[in-house]
Formats: sequence, structure tokens, C-alpha cells
Amino acid sequence: MLSTRARALLAVTALSAAAVLVPKPASAHPFGDPQTVAIGLAADRADVVQVTWRVGGPDDLTVLGVSLGLLPADRIMVDGAVDYRYTDPGVLAKSETFSRYLLDRITITSSGRPCTGSTQPILSLGLKGATADYTCPGPVTTATVAVRMLTDLNPAYRTLATGPNGQKAVYDGADETHDWTLVGAPPGPDAGRGRSAAVQLATVIGLILVAAAGSLFAVRRLRRRKEPA
Repeated sequence: MLSTRARALLAVTALSAAAVLVPKPASAHPFGDPQTVAIGLAADRADVVQVTWRVGGPDDLTVLGVSLGLLPADRIMVDGAVDYRYTDPGVLAKSETFSRYLLDRITITSSGRPCTGSTQPILSLGLKGATADYTCPGPVTTATVAVRMLTDLNPAYRTLATGPNGQKAVYDGADETHDWTLVGAPPGPDAGRGRSAAVQLATVIGLILVAAAGSLFAVRRLRRRKEPA
């Protein structure tokens, strides 16, 4: 018969083994390719902000699908590896659960009032991502956009965001909100470079043409001098 100490040792060993065997989908790939979001006004609606979200790595869709109960738990291996299948994005794209998750994790307020979100039909979640329209109480000039996609699984997940006129931001578990200027935003640091380069190129070409014209005029004048009277 086992002693009390032996039984305690066996219990500790069993608990340790169980902890090792529990899958950890939250630590799938938070340090892989970051997610992205593109933020801007709808083309024909001044009161609608559009956000397009794209996942960083396809495995993250599998992890999210498991966490939402849309995919079987055994798709996360004991060692943490992810059994990704090409059908996974389609499973999430067709699910209202995923749409609700996206609208819960990406929220927008304008002038201190919340905007109401709705997802557009998702045609290719893995390649083109998912787009949501957020209807605000009135025309939007600036908006506060919160992005918390996947940070409930692991706060280390990052999202690289872009907005009008070269605006950029990085979201993660510590920085979940950012203010965006959607109308009248100043040009980004790279916006003037193209125009500046074009002006410089035009100036150089103009000088070359002027020099060429001057040379041609000088040659003709010299020929005229050499012609007999």
C-alpha cells in the first residue's frame, strides 16, 4: 500500500502531466505576421466608416475557429501545433458567430457616440479579409477606432492599421484604441515626395531641353557665319 508521501507525489505528477497535455490555442502565432486593418470613409456615405480586417497567418483563423466553437478542439495539437485546413476560412466566413465576434472586437465611436456595425458578405476571408460598415450618428470627420482582434486569445497579437493620407497605427493588447482623421487629414510624410520628385524631374528635363536648344542655335549661327556671302 502506498504511503501518504507517495500518493501525494503521484498526484502532483498527474497534475503536471495534465497541464502539459492541455492545448494552448491562445499561444498559436502571436509573434508571426501581424493582422492588418484598413480604415476609411465609405465612398458614397459621409456617415459610414469602413474597416477591412485581414488575418496575419492562416493558422490564426483555425485557432480563432476553435476558440469560437466553430472548429473541433482536436485541431490544436497537444504540442500547440495547429492543424490548419483550407476549408477553415470558409467555415468562419459563413458563421454569424464570427461576424458577431468581429463587430464586438472592432468598435467605432464618433463625437463620443457609438457607431453601429454590420459586416459585408465575406467572399474570401483568408485572402481578402472581412469588411464591416459602421454607421455613425452623423457625418464623420474624426473617429476613435478600437481594434481587439485575437487579443482575447493572447495580448501579444498585433494589428497594423492604415488610414487616409498615410496615417498609421499599431494595435495590441496594451494599445487598443486610436483616433483617426478621416476628413481633412494632412498629407502623410511620403505624400509630397512623389510631387517633389516630379517637379525636380520636370525641372531637369526643362534645363536639358533649354541647353539642347541653345546648342542647336549656336551650331546654326556658326554655320551661317561660315557660308559664303
